[in-house]
Amino acid sequence: MSTPQAPHAPTQAEERETTEGRVFTVTGGDWDELAETVGKADDERIIVNMGPQHPSTHGVLRLILEIDGETVTEARAGIGYLHTGIEKNMEFRTWTQGSTFVTRMDYLTPLFNETAYCLAVEKLLGITDQVPDRASVIRVMLMELNRISSHLVAIATGGMELGATTIMIYGFRDREMILDIFELITGLRMNHAYVRPGGLAQDLPPGAVDQVREFVKTFRKNLPEYDKLATGNPIFKGRMQDVGYLDLAGCMALGATGPIVRAAGLPHDLRKSDPYCGYENYEFEVPTEDSCDSYGRFLVRLSEMRESLRIVEQCLDRLAPGPVMVEDKKIAWPAQLALGPDGMGNSLDHIKKIMGTSMEALIHHFKLVTEGFRVPAGQAYSAVESAKGELGVHVVSDGGTRPYRVHFRDPSFTNLQTMAAMCEGGQVADVIVAVASIDPVMGGVDR
Repeated sequence: MSTPQAPHAPTQAEERETTEGRVFTVTGGDWDELAETVGKADDERIIVNMGPQHPSTHGVLRLILEIDGETVTEARAGIGYLHTGIEKNMEFRTWTQGSTFVTRMDYLTPLFNETAYCLAVEKLLGITDQVPDRASVIRVMLMELNRISSHLVAIATGGMELGATTIMIYGFRDREMILDIFELITGLRMNHAYVRPGGLAQDLPPGAVDQVREFVKTFRKNLPEYDKLATGNPIFKGRMQDVGYLDLAGCMALGATGPIVRAAGLPHDLRKSDPYCGYENYEFEVPTEDSCDSYGRFLVRLSEMRESLRIVEQCLDRLAPGPVMVEDKKIAWPAQLALGPDGMGNSLDHIKKIMGTSMEALIHHFKLVTEGFRVPAGQAYSAVESAKGELGVHVVSDGGTRPYRVHFRDPSFTNLQTMAAMCEGGQVADVIVAVASIDPVMGGVDR
């Protein structure tokens, strides 16, 4: 029951700020007049949290969006929900054990993480030129397979978020073949710790080369399916073109690398500009687009997978017999791993060989595994072209058996800075497309 008002009582609306925003308490007056008054206020805004549990934020990324209707007026990224302390933990482990930590950062590109770290440690040790050719060729082959598997996840999950479930099924179908190869070679589908300072944990097992060749053959046959499903699909193009726009000037200002900057027309690729692991000896192109949008990034990733197949084939042709670890036994972590009859390593024969060589060999083996090798004091920076962009690592040694400091320049972390520039002024629905085109992985962002 309304309270009687004086004939000409003024409109009264008390307001107060609360944790939920501004609250109005209306007492009497004409509602139309009140609505008009409130509508004239220029400081009203709606803040929406997308994530950190939203299925379209690629893990535990929190997007804080200020929206006006369906238009995003301000966008910010909230990170830190997956913090693992990997960089700090490495200060309490030996140099070789560090490989076990870094592989868990960006869990979609573990072999890039391991290789970047080991290249920096080898630079400090001064053994870069002593790493066997076979080890470098296998590193390149596995990184290129890893590039394909990472791009497949980017395309598959990006398609799924747009409602294109078929491309998601195809992407994960093809990725399974690569994970099977990784499991055969390293023993694990992810978190491998296969690349070690000085070389590799072990050589390729029997049947690995044949399985890689079979994958190249199968995937080359499957690749055109992505073109048929998405590349020329008018619905897919309509959802991707001119969405998440960021031109080359914006990429340079924000430090974006990888498919983002290559979709803006710049053929920047560390494999060409600053080669490592012998990349200067491989023939491949650096795909670019000039659309500066999500669709261009999709096309770049598709083209990069084709180039990766070319490199993998060259690796298979270059594989020559030889060691996969440096000869210096003061550095070389035991690489002659083998399974015993119980399915567990190491085999009794290998243990007998170590113990039967000499007492000094057994003592050294024990010290190498438990204490680790010493790395000369100094610092080094090494970078590789990860599937997402420049993955750099700055390693500092104080001359001990453990790193003094290890810090990574993860491409997902840097590329995530572009999110606001891509999304502000666009629609809420386009935020999902833009983030998917960045392809961030929070394991690498939060480290």
